[in-house]
Amino acid sequence: MSLTLRTISREQHLAYIQSLPAASHCQVPAWADVKSEWRSESLGWFDEQPGQLTKGGQLVGVGLVLYRQLPKVKRYLAYLPEGPVINWYAPNLDEWLQPMLRHLKQQGAFTVKMGPPVIIRRWDANTIKAGIADPDIKRLRDVEADFIEPRAFEVAERLRRMGWQQGEDGGAGFGDVQPRYVYQVPLENRSLDDILKNFNQLWRRNIKKAEKAGVQVIQGGYDDLPAWQQLYEITAVRDQFRPRPLSYFQRMWTKLNAEDANRMRLYLAVHEGEPVAAATMLTVGRHVWYSYGASANHKREVRPSNAMQWRMLRDAYAMGASVYDLRGISDSLDETDHLFGLIQFKVGTGGQAAEYLGEWDFPLNKLLHKALDIYMSRR
Repeated sequence: MSLTLRTISREQHLAYIQSLPAASHCQVPAWADVKSEWRSESLGWFDEQPGQLTKGGQLVGVGLVLYRQLPKVKRYLAYLPEGPVINWYAPNLDEWLQPMLRHLKQQGAFTVKMGPPVIIRRWDANTIKAGIADPDIKRLRDVEADFIEPRAFEVAERLRRMGWQQGEDGGAGFGDVQPRYVYQVPLENRSLDDILKNFNQLWRRNIKKAEKAGVQVIQGGYDDLPAWQQLYEITAVRDQFRPRPLSYFQRMWTKLNAEDANRMRLYLAVHEGEPVAAATMLTVGRHVWYSYGASANHKREVRPSNAMQWRMLRDAYAMGASVYDLRGISDSLDETDHLFGLIQFKVGTGGQAAEYLGEWDFPLNKLLHKALDIYMSRR
């Protein structure tokens, strides 16, 4: 394989993504429009074999780069969230990444951050439950995994040899920008009955309770985003995080669905005419993500969130998805940890926790990279 890298059009980028079974929603061209405060660029890797009929070579990989400028200096952080979309297991990984580093340096980048979409370990729900029950185990990483991908360790070693650096905490929770640990429900080659049977007893009871109480889960549209925002801001106060503005979700809806009419969906759980829970869902190929979730402080006893997740999962299944991704969890199995509730809620679906390789940095200017580290740690 003789690789070259160059800037490509959005159309080329999207066509390549559409040719794949799945890719991260952070690597579709429209994600650049969602992150409007960043400059963006689509990169393409081409295989130029001698005698090849395709002029300029065949497109074999893509990457969405987001550039954030340093204040008062024309130097940039170049970020490829959950990307690039390349052959990460290629033995010549440096031949993929070195041209990217050269190109980004020419674009004024002082450091490059990327998130290889490579899963390193998986833990089944029963394994996690056993870890939670063991008083000596406090972290998911301390539990023996049900599946380990040996090639992922080889990828990590190649990156280190090239000079890439992993975050100091190793991605132990939410140290990375994108979550290192996620929770997923496999859907492929399974029946809905089988999936529901793998939910724990509490989840199945709560789904029935919501149905009996008359909770209805409906698919909303753009005009329902203010109702979503109201619930989201209530959740932000309760869980003590800074909410994104309504304009962000309106832009997400408009830009993502302009690219693909089914890219983003909104679901509302309604009880007695009142929305009491809501969630956004994203789809790329056969991968479906539960993206953002929100709920009211009252009527929690009618279990709207369980009903909503079950509806979203069923819709993902009907769309032919291979996985329903509940996104980020912490790796903490300590019941006193404020993030423990995330894994406790998601493990009830009977799926799997997955650990990605985490985010990696390449300092092109060590002084500016260090300054960014200091700024981010203070922030």
